[in-house]
Parts: sequence; structure tokens; C-alpha cells
Amino acid sequence: MSSKQNQVDTEQAAELEQEQQPAAEAEQVEQAQDAVQPDAAYVAELEQKLAAAESSAKEERDNALRAVAEMENIRRRAAQDVEKAQKFALEKFAGELLPVIDSLERAIEHTSEESDAFKAVHEGVELTLKSLLNVVEKFGVEPIDPKGQPFDPNKHQAMSMVESDEVAPNAVLAVMMKGYELNGRVLRPAMVMVAKGPAIDTQA
Repeated sequence: MSSKQNQVDTEQAAELEQEQQPAAEAEQVEQAQDAVQPDAAYVAELEQKLAAAESSAKEERDNALRAVAEMENIRRRAAQDVEKAQKFALEKFAGELLPVIDSLERAIEHTSEESDAFKAVHEGVELTLKSLLNVVEKFGVEPIDPKGQPFDPNKHQAMSMVESDEVAPNAVLAVMMKGYELNGRVLRPAMVMVAKGPAIDTQA
């Protein structure tokens, strides 16, 4: 075989190789894509699972925070209920004692220390009333005796209004019956007479 023939064969082989090279490269690219494709799907699946896990964790954290807040509210309400129960457990009992106190005060008003016959009774009733008031005071019972003070509808019950210049208008002129409160809560309002300003003479 001549050198010229060899050269021709070499050129033909090179041309054939060049023609086959793009096809081979395309095949390699396709194989690489096929190899990468499962990895991309797996990554997408992992990302989806991660997002779901983060969402679930956030929801669980929110639920835990709500549970803690609710428990704190329950604890605070329970403490308030216990405090109220301790403060006002004697409310009904104290209310039943008020007529007894009223009776003792009226007995003192209607007995005289000047009379030997009633002096001992008067002193005994005074001592009994003082002892009773000291006892109820220890448990938070306080009298409402607002003479001369501004009228307070939350603690006073107006029985009448009278023209007077002894006190300012809308002030308590006289206390007809004392009121009482237990730890700031009114057991019975004071029954009072309220002053009003003198009427203006429009004919003058």
C-alpha cells in the first residue's frame, strides 16, 4: 500500500471520528443528566420534608407557648379566687352580726349613765359592744359613718334630702344608720340624710 493510500485512509478515519464525536458527547451528556436527575428529585423531596418539619416544629412551639400562657392564667385566677375566698368567707356571718351591733348601739342610746339603776347595764352594754367591734375589726369589718362627708352612692343610701347650711350641698347631714364594709366590700350602705342648698327665692 502506498503512502498516498495510507494518508487517504487516515483522513477518512479522522473524518469518521469527527462525525461520531458529537453523537458520543451527546450520549455522555444524556447519561450524565440521567445520573443527576434522581439526585435533584431526592433533594427536592428533602427540601419538602424539611419545610414540613419546620412548619410542624413552629406549630408545636406555638402550642407549647399557648399551653404555658393558659396554665399561668389558670394559676393566677386560682390565686385570686383563693384570696377572695379568704377575704370574704365571713361575709354572710358578718352581715348577720350587724343587727346585733345595731341593737347594742340603740341600747346604749336609751340607757343613762346618770341613773344608778341603769349605770351598770349601760357600762355592760358598752363593754360588750366594744368587744364585739374589736373582734369583727380583726376580720376586716369596718363601720361606714360618713357624717359631714360628701355623699357617695357606692357606700351611702340617701333616705332624704334636707335644706341646710351646716354642711356643703350634697354632703351627709346626718347618719340614720351606720353602714359596714368587709375588706373594702360594702356589707350594708350607711343610711343617711343628705344636705341640699337653700331654695332660691325667685320672687325677690
